Amino acid sequence: MSLIHLGYGRGSVAFEYEESRYRLLAPCEREDERALSDAEIGAAIDAPIGSAPLEEKVSEGDSVLIVVSDATRATASAQIVNLLVRRLIGARVAPADIRIIFATGIHRAVTSAEKQELLSPFIAQRIRTLDHDAYDKEAHVHLGVTERGTQIEVNRALKEHTHVILTGAVGFHYFAGFTGGRKSVCPGLASARTVEATHMLALDFERGGRRRGVGTGLLEENAVHEECERVAEMVKPTFLINTVVDEEGSAVRVYAGDWRAAHRRACEDYLEDHSLSIDSRRDVVIASAGGFPWDINLIQAHKALDMAAQACREGGQIILLAECSDGLGRADFLKWFEEDDSRALEDRLRHGYEVNGQTAWSLLVKAEKFRVHLVSRLTDEDVRRMRMIPSRTLADALAKIEGEPEGYIMPRGASLLPRVRLESGAQTLSF
Repeated sequence: MSLIHLGYGRGSVAFEYEESRYRLLAPCEREDERALSDAEIGAAIDAPIGSAPLEEKVSEGDSVLIVVSDATRATASAQIVNLLVRRLIGARVAPADIRIIFATGIHRAVTSAEKQELLSPFIAQRIRTLDHDAYDKEAHVHLGVTERGTQIEVNRALKEHTHVILTGAVGFHYFAGFTGGRKSVCPGLASARTVEATHMLALDFERGGRRRGVGTGLLEENAVHEECERVAEMVKPTFLINTVVDEEGSAVRVYAGDWRAAHRRACEDYLEDHSLSIDSRRDVVIASAGGFPWDINLIQAHKALDMAAQACREGGQIILLAECSDGLGRADFLKWFEEDDSRALEDRLRHGYEVNGQTAWSLLVKAEKFRVHLVSRLTDEDVRRMRMIPSRTLADALAKIEGEPEGYIMPRGASLLPRVRLESGAQTLSF
């Protein structure tokens, strides 16, 4: 028997399993991978990808806007921003000319306590922070229209500073391909209208289901990724610092430089290290969203469910561990589950698209293809409305599975892409 601790909120759940029945699926860790020191992060910033050094781009009298992810992301922002602010001051940018804005997209605002954690008390007390509200029309500036017809509306702070520096983390995203990079601008600092216009490109309303080219780990011909890049291009970010973090949320890799080139390099490396070929899908997949902040709410935890679905046979059973301390992620999320099935929901989105409706659709498709057991703090009633099976503990969920089927264990669900090995190459599913 082997013992593993699966992340759940800010704690963990112990699971003792038989190696003959369960295979552990986890990212390939590099031998030298560990939390980076300040000096090592500084060295990465000193060797930018596709860009001149940051100190050659900023100067005395400039104003700088630093874009930081919200509390739903683990990006090592406290360490990165602290070093970045010190570097800017060293380049003679006045502290009063440095501001930090949180790329919340259509999420809720960042709380005071979260700002302290995301930035460190030292920075939070000394550098002015700005909040983004995607629904506040007065807070946005119109920059034009893309060739696809998307109205480009972004937070006006992006155009009120001499320089914009993007920070964040690279990971998988189930329809934008990867997080990080351009997503700090769109959806991070875009209006609700712009966010909806870019995100609805994930669905093919003519053929049904996902649009071709859209999916986890995909950038080439990914309509969502390409449109978000077009929006970010209008902002012209000066510099980017993106991280890859470990299960503790510490930076183990840093990619700095041109906002496109550095992000693309990070995505290529991440895909290589965080995808894994498997011989076949199995009857049971036990997946942890990874603990806080990856399981802060159901909308975020769904990303781990999406990965687990790649390793489970159709009709099989998925156990998702996600505390959801912040609830569903949207007060109105359950309204999408009033429809009879995913086809009806897709038709509803065709006539009245909303971003979270697409997440609901993706979740519902999985609930129809698999028996999904959710171990969380959500009410049983809400879980059942979403067509999932509620459980309070992992043992409770396992007791509902008959026999002794073979399965997989995914301790960091959203950070690993399982791909079935076929004669023609590895295959992923699109939900």
